[in-house]
Amino acid sequence: MHRKKPVSGKQHKAQIQAKRARKRGDIDSVHDKSNPPPAGSGLSNSRAVISTQRQLGLESSFIRIPSALLEQGKAIAASVPLPRPIRRAAAIWALHSGRIPSEQESQMRAQIVCMCRPRWRYEMSKKEVEKNEAGLFTKWLEKSDALVEEWVSAAVAEKQQSLERLDHNTMPLSPSIFERNLEVWRQLWRVTEVSQILLVLLDSRCPLLHLSPSLVKFLSLPRHRIILVLTKVDISGPHRAEAWATYLRLKYSFAKVVMGGTTRQLRYDPHIPRTFKEQLVLALKEVHQDMLRPPEKIRDDPEKVKNWRPSVRVEVDWDGVLHSGPASRAKLAGKESDITAASHKETEADPLTIGLIGQPNVGKSSLLNALFNTTRVRASRTPGKTKHFQTLFWSSDIRLVDCPGLVLPDLVPMEMQVLGGILPIARMPAIPLCISFVAQLLPLESILGLRTWREGPPRTGDLPRQEIIWTAMDIMTAYAEKRGWVTAKAGRPDVNRAGNAILRLLAEGKIKWAFWPPEYDESQLPDADANPGYGIWIPSKDDLYDDEDGDDSEGQTGDDTEGEKSESISSSDADDEKPVRRMFALLGEVVT
Repeated sequence: MHRKKPVSGKQHKAQIQAKRARKRGDIDSVHDKSNPPPAGSGLSNSRAVISTQRQLGLESSFIRIPSALLEQGKAIAASVPLPRPIRRAAAIWALHSGRIPSEQESQMRAQIVCMCRPRWRYEMSKKEVEKNEAGLFTKWLEKSDALVEEWVSAAVAEKQQSLERLDHNTMPLSPSIFERNLEVWRQLWRVTEVSQILLVLLDSRCPLLHLSPSLVKFLSLPRHRIILVLTKVDISGPHRAEAWATYLRLKYSFAKVVMGGTTRQLRYDPHIPRTFKEQLVLALKEVHQDMLRPPEKIRDDPEKVKNWRPSVRVEVDWDGVLHSGPASRAKLAGKESDITAASHKETEADPLTIGLIGQPNVGKSSLLNALFNTTRVRASRTPGKTKHFQTLFWSSDIRLVDCPGLVLPDLVPMEMQVLGGILPIARMPAIPLCISFVAQLLPLESILGLRTWREGPPRTGDLPRQEIIWTAMDIMTAYAEKRGWVTAKAGRPDVNRAGNAILRLLAEGKIKWAFWPPEYDESQLPDADANPGYGIWIPSKDDLYDDEDGDDSEGQTGDDTEGEKSESISSSDADDEKPVRRMFALLGEVVT
């Protein structure tokens, strides 16, 4: 038996990261052993994996957050008191950010577009096509960056002119972040080209965050049939989800809207409610039947109708899909998954192709696993798990294509993108800024049962209760002290770890929250008069919100815990875990 070779702590950490990378599917063990990093290169296995991903263009790319914005966010988080109680209007999603006049922002937003694949000819070589795409992509990036910069500059000018008019006048003006990697955009192009029906997945907590005007323009091509699917209804609740479904049906009449089920399951459990599957299959069937009808321009000409042929498969066994599930477990061959709409001619033997697209962390891979009632593709709580589009047969007549999540261009503050789970939290350094934004929408101090040094000693008798003033830094400090997180050298509360953990609780749905549709009547909000300080928080007496498994001390993206199931924390787990009734009591104290 061979003796173990001694390794340093740094090497041991690299080995663990490489093992996690193999479990995530970023690299397989055979390839890792047969292609070790070159000697003397200084690259560990995990670093070699990341380097290989970057060479292949698999990593998402975003702009670097300016250091001045980070410092400003820290100062705001430490000094500016949070507005309490939270105004009721904060629970209603606004069509505009409120930074600049709505008309001016609408004009800017109308100019934001998704990058479309440039035209190409058959006689062009692969190198010529890629060079043309890269050149036009560079120009598109420059134009998009200029629009975002103009949006931020206009907000700065507006803020200087009238500070009183803005509700969030103390918040720094952060930019909007979108995908800057051409290879990721190419994945979207391939999926939309090969698909005949597109399922656009939207997080029901804030669907318009994921259905940007740029995506609507991109999907306005006549060859695409669209179905909007609301996910994570178990978090937002049926009332908010139904309100959003009604709003989307009125605003986007060209697309069908399907609302996901409300049965709460353990994390990564491949389960789909029967009613949701029936609604989805019925919507797909109706769209397919509509595609078999001749277009309006030739319906009045019998000769043209006689010669017209549908561009999709005619015979599809929808009853078999609904009742017996997938009829085939085989994956598409490599040549089938690489076909494009330009070079592919539909025949009767070709299956009906359905593509799943959406921003990161909306549940595309989870929906695929639920449809198959087994784990077919890797899913994770961290945005950006899927790197390549994946093709699977749902039945012998239908194939599904899972597209990697792509952060779409839009005029939305970075903090809102982090709250919606679009951006990976581990890659966002502006933690204090994000907590400052979130704390204006949710009473975090009451939800987490925190106490601050500002409260002073307990008061007894008839002494008036001192008004408590909270800042975002107070919330992070109090949560770090409650969890016992301190820095290694100075022994101070680890506020960065605490802020990271709080954002993970929000993104993963352990703290339930959701917006109401735009222009929703405030008087119809539930418990609007009794509980005006809830904001977008959805109180639940069945759960306690903590982060037993949500923290990652090594700064990983969190997908190394794949397959981990979420568990609610009972009140008897630890002495410092207070029951939910204390949360409501604290919230009542803050509101009063």
